[in-house]
Amino acid sequence: MSKLAGKVAVVTGASKGIGTAIAKALAAEGASVVVNYASSKAGAETVVNAITAAGGKAVAVGGDVSKAAEAAGVVEAAIEHFGRLDILVNNSGVYEFSPIETITEEHFHRQFNINVLGLLLTTQAAVKHMGEGSSIINIGSLVSRITPPGSAVYSGTKGAVDAITGVLSRELGPGKIRVNSLNPGMIETEGATSAGFIGSEMATAIVSQTPLGRIGQPDDIADIAVFLASDDSRWLTGEQFLAGGGLR
Repeated sequence: MSKLAGKVAVVTGASKGIGTAIAKALAAEGASVVVNYASSKAGAETVVNAITAAGGKAVAVGGDVSKAAEAAGVVEAAIEHFGRLDILVNNSGVYEFSPIETITEEHFHRQFNINVLGLLLTTQAAVKHMGEGSSIINIGSLVSRITPPGSAVYSGTKGAVDAITGVLSRELGPGKIRVNSLNPGMIETEGATSAGFIGSEMATAIVSQTPLGRIGQPDDIADIAVFLASDDSRWLTGEQFLAGGGLR
């Protein structure tokens, strides 16, 4: 029996990387999935095609989650196409490292608008349709713990995600809606590669400090997301799951 049979999920920022892996993993366990994208329609449609080819159900839906109307539209698409909403994965995010001397208003607002405001707006729209047994999974990051140099703004956004997770777990707990953070370490994605992190001295240093001795893969995170979306984690809310191979 599939763990998520009959469930409906929205995964924001799912046209590549961790979001793609999570969308595919949820679908493989029986969930119908809204694959959200901000700019890469082709990427999202590729994910949808892969899911449907494997026998699953999915639809690609565009929308910038940092804008209230578009965030609501992504959620409404789940209701229009699949009739309900049980799982929300707030995965949309951007990152840019910059030392304190070069931080600008644009640098700050771009990351906080997507990483924090986007999460709040999408959740605000989603909870109107979510009921007992639903699960919200906020994708945070280990940067909020390891606070690398140059990441003041990005680490700040992910620290905010952790705090918001705690608050919402209390607000939504009476409705039996669970809220948890899933905080990856460095993951080998298109974004991490194009940013120059994969294969860098930073990556080498991170691996040297990681007990399991490697960079993470998107599927490493996706499998945890399936657990958090399913009834297997029914007694967990307000938690921060550190998924970095033991890196602290």
